[in-house]
Parts: sequence; C-alpha cells; structure tokens
Amino acid sequence: MIELEDTTAAEISSAFGRQRTWSGSPVMGMVMTLVVVTPEDHAEQAMRDAQEASHEHPARVLGIILGKASGPPRVDAQIGIGAGWSGEMALIKLSGAVVHHDESVVLPLLLPDSPVVVWWPVDPPKDPAADRLGALAQRRITDAAAVTRGHRKALLHQCTAYTSGNTDLAWTRLTPWRALLAAALDQFPEKVTAASVTGERVSPSADLMAAWLSDRLKVDVERHGSQGPGLTEVVLTTRAGDVRLSRHDGVHAVISSPGAPDRPIALPRREVPALLTEELRRLDEDEVYARTVAHLLELEEQK
Repeated sequence: MIELEDTTAAEISSAFGRQRTWSGSPVMGMVMTLVVVTPEDHAEQAMRDAQEASHEHPARVLGIILGKASGPPRVDAQIGIGAGWSGEMALIKLSGAVVHHDESVVLPLLLPDSPVVVWWPVDPPKDPAADRLGALAQRRITDAAAVTRGHRKALLHQCTAYTSGNTDLAWTRLTPWRALLAAALDQFPEKVTAASVTGERVSPSADLMAAWLSDRLKVDVERHGSQGPGLTEVVLTTRAGDVRLSRHDGVHAVISSPGAPDRPIALPRREVPALLTEELRRLDEDEVYARTVAHLLELEEQK
C-alpha cells in the first residue's frame, strides 16, 4: 500500500503505474472504472464490498471521500494492487476547495476507453446524473434502503430523477423474487385479478415490487406492513385461488399455488457485494426498472 499525502491526480496516476510494474499487473485486464463516493466513516465497509465485487469485474476502484470544504485544498490517497484486489484501488480523501471540484481529480484517473460506474453506498445525490461525478459515468448505482434517513423520500427522489443508466439496489434485491413469481405464473397460467405486497413499513424494495406488479399485471396492488425483515410476502389472486410467495425469516421461503403442494425454497437476503456484482454485469439501460419507477410516480400522483 502506497500512502500519498497532499498529492495530485498526476502523482496518483504515476503511483498506479509504479505499482503495476512492481506487481506485473497489466491495465488491460481491467474492464471498468468503479468510483465509490462514500462518507469517511463508511469507507472501509464500502471498499470491502467493492473488493468482493471486483473479483468478477476486475476494475480500477476509486474510493472518493469528500471531506470538509473549508481550509486549504488537499488530496490524500492510499493506493494498492493485489492483497485481494483483482484490479487497482485508490482511496482518495478530498478536503478544502477541491471538494467542489472532485471531478477534476477523478477524470484523469479513469481508465481510457472503458465504462465508468459510480456507486453511492449511502446518501446519494437527489439527481445522480447531474452530479459532477455521476455525469462522468455510464452507470450510476444508488441504494435508497441505505440512506441515513428518509428511505421512501430517497426512493421517490431517485424515481423522479431517473435517466438512462440509473439504478438502485432496492430494485436489485427483487431479482430472485421477480424470477420466482414469473416462474410460478408460467406453471399456473391463470389471469391475476388482484395482488398484495407485504414488507417492512419502510421498504423501498416492497414499494418497487408493488409498482412492478401493478405495471406488469395491470391490477390494483395492496401494500401491507410487517415486522420484516425486508420483503416478506407477495400474493397474486386468481379466480382459481392465490399464488403466494412468503419469506418471514429472511432466509427460507415457501411458494404455494392452488392444487399444488407448498414448495420450500432457499431465498436468503443478499448482501451488498452480491447486489453490486449483479448490477455491474449490465451497463445498458434497465428498461423494466425504467417502466417501474415511472409507474411508481404515477401511483404516487393518484394518492
């Protein structure tokens, strides 16, 4: 690990080159630049999560800590290759006036001719695409469930500001649920006449699930609260009976449908590295998510 105090982007770039030469790690093996914008007290965990995700997606990972804007401009960095990283990493702390020009530090460090992804582990900007760092990226990842306060308000901000390339880990958490429900309806092809979603009272994932079902099935979806954890039950009502997917312990689920025995299914809540890894697999627009957030806003206007 190289420590650089009161440094510049040029010196950080040179340090990357020296580290690659020393370790024999070619830059051509990296497929993207992942920029992690994180508070200092969350930086260690965020970089660990990014490290796990980098095992499938070798990347130059730039952790950016925005310190206090007062005082003289200063850039400090820790740089490393190896030690569990499949690419390169730099944890960069900005303070002083440079906080308001963070893109000037990050831009020279982006891998040429490679995608750029920006991830805010907590407290993202209201409009990620308009953010100075977000504007550099093809993909912008937020997490409404991880904000310090106001989870539902944070989700609505992300829906309102949606543009191609935006996504939220609250949506990613629904991938296995959506796959299981789609498979259940394939095996039980009855018309759904109503639906309900049950989850924690404040659960961005449950809100997105309700909007997705409403949009796809063109039915009214009731939203119920529970003690969690997270999303606990989805019920699809048909004339022949209910198709039900329930998970009350955060690990084991049961899916039931009329005329068939209940089927236990492993459905554990996924940790952030697994969610981040999934999102890094696609850099094009998620059209289903785009439709879902637009429909959620339509439902909000009808309240």
